[in-house]
Amino acid sequence: MKKTLVFLLVFLMTLCLNACSETAAGQAESQKRIISIATVQPEDHPISVGLRAMKNYINEQLGDAVEVKIYYNGIMGGNSEALELLQMGTLNLVATSGSNLESFDDTYKIFGLPYLFYNEESFRKCMNDEEFKNQIYNCTADKGIRGVAWFANGVNNIYASKPIHTPDDIKGLKLRIQSSEANVKLAQGFGAAAVVMAYGEVYTALQNHVIDAAMNPEMALISMKHGEVAKYYARTEHQIFTDMLVGNTEFLDSLSENEKMVLNESFHLATRVECEEWDKQINECIVEAEKMGVEFIEVDKTLFENVQKRVREELLAATPALQPLYDRVQQIQEGK
Repeated sequence: MKKTLVFLLVFLMTLCLNACSETAAGQAESQKRIISIATVQPEDHPISVGLRAMKNYINEQLGDAVEVKIYYNGIMGGNSEALELLQMGTLNLVATSGSNLESFDDTYKIFGLPYLFYNEESFRKCMNDEEFKNQIYNCTADKGIRGVAWFANGVNNIYASKPIHTPDDIKGLKLRIQSSEANVKLAQGFGAAAVVMAYGEVYTALQNHVIDAAMNPEMALISMKHGEVAKYYARTEHQIFTDMLVGNTEFLDSLSENEKMVLNESFHLATRVECEEWDKQINECIVEAEKMGVEFIEVDKTLFENVQKRVREELLAATPALQPLYDRVQQIQEGK
């Protein structure tokens, strides 16, 4: 009988200790800050590489107090769905293209202007200018979204089934574009027929001559195999876009001073690592594309820019809020 009582007491004490332990663990877990990040990109994409560098830095600086979760490959939905979850607070950070943010504020239309930047180096100089960058970052704050980092997304050039040396070579071509007013006007400015089409349909459309040309960075030649069906890549450099890392404003405002400092440092790191990885992968793509038989054509950009001046002026007139941003970009590029 005594043995039975002792056993029961030990058993009950064990249950109590386990319960206390589980409660403590649960409380510790509940106190841990979870930072959730979503991207539609695969794990080997430069943006994903930049996000992992950011995650590792946060882990090093904040330890077990924070857990960073990155959701790749659009597992949290496409860009639109992820941005909705961001506004709701379900996600804390989302990496998305600047064009997807145009519906939140016209400011992002600035990147669609043809020949806004002299070249990619000039683009990066502008994006590192605090005044210009903060105007971009803060323009959507009233929608519950704020920019925290930017990512290189390449230079838009035109590739086709025939050589392109001058703007006249584009006239009459069926040019695939992404859906936007700027892209429609750009295609029309070149005298081409604008064809709005999903990215995943471009290969077959080029192969079957449904379209004659498309415009993307060199990455598309390899990642989407467009270099198999379009052997001429003309460096028109008519648009330079940015991808953005945006955060939920309530989440960002809830951070402690130390957390804000660490996360801000991690955001800068993410940009630097992503740009380095982008340059590396682009160079690799160019080598692979040349092996595939793609001819890279250096054109006189001045000829193409002159054709697009009227288009740029029309777009600026249609959205007056872009004019101060455009002026600031010119000042930065001129070293003012």
